[in-house]
Amino acid sequence: MRTSSIKKILFITSTRLGDAVISTGLLDYFLKTCPEARFTIACGPIAASLFDSMPRRDETLIVNKYRFDFHWLVLWAECVKQSWDLVIDLRGSGLSYFLRSKKKVVVRGGRIKEHRVQYLAKSLSLPYTPLPVMWIEEKEKQNAAKILPDHHYIALAPTANWVGKIWSIKRFIQVAEKLLKLDQKNKFVLFYGPEEQEKRIVEPLIKAGLPIIDCGGHNQLTEVAALLSRCKGFIGNDSGLMHLATACQIPVLGLFGPSKLSEYAPAGKYAQGLTALGKNETASMEDLTVEEVYDAFENLLKRWKQDHHNG
Repeated sequence: MRTSSIKKILFITSTRLGDAVISTGLLDYFLKTCPEARFTIACGPIAASLFDSMPRRDETLIVNKYRFDFHWLVLWAECVKQSWDLVIDLRGSGLSYFLRSKKKVVVRGGRIKEHRVQYLAKSLSLPYTPLPVMWIEEKEKQNAAKILPDHHYIALAPTANWVGKIWSIKRFIQVAEKLLKLDQKNKFVLFYGPEEQEKRIVEPLIKAGLPIIDCGGHNQLTEVAALLSRCKGFIGNDSGLMHLATACQIPVLGLFGPSKLSEYAPAGKYAQGLTALGKNETASMEDLTVEEVYDAFENLLKRWKQDHHNG
């Protein structure tokens, strides 16, 4: 199928934020290669606002999970009313086989042995591996600039969706203190989700006496992305926020323990996933030291500064 003939694309992506962010690279590819295409996105409610500012997006269909997979029938009822030039189903639902479409791509789930961005690119037979992106409105950029007026801020994201993925809040504080000694201009921005338990986790960091702005719990994803884009770097646990920061193309250090570094490391030019030495995907977060995190982040910042200075 010639890309110029593709006018309507249905893109079914994840209910989870991290996987949805990872899939934005595919959308960016089709935005560039199918200049006349319009897009309908289907995703879970947590990820929905991720696509609010995406160019040529007609609609976002919210997939709320129901028992017995009834949500797929609900989505089918919304999508069957029209025909599609291309259906991309990253959920492996098989929904596209029951829709009128000229071409369909169904990406099956299960365990994979490579990074997810590479796996998705291969599944769609793309000529290169597109990295995650984020679309941000100018108004949101201006609002973020009022909250974070300079570029001395370092983003911290100490929470995650599972306790086994959470690095000690005391160690986050210790790294922040070392970064403050490195450069007295450094300041910090705190990001976390809307759950009350996440607020309790970050409370010691808020009260640690550091120059810190609390931006957690209440912003839309595009607003969070605008704030992240104002930061000079990001340190956080393996989470959707980590992937969102990577899509904003800032230096990102993702902290990993027992989760899948090989599949879910932050995917960007200035992004690095860090786990305890010699313990890929089997480590406890407690095995990751303050010194390892501090050194890795300092090296990321140095590399970013060198490349941008030379550029």
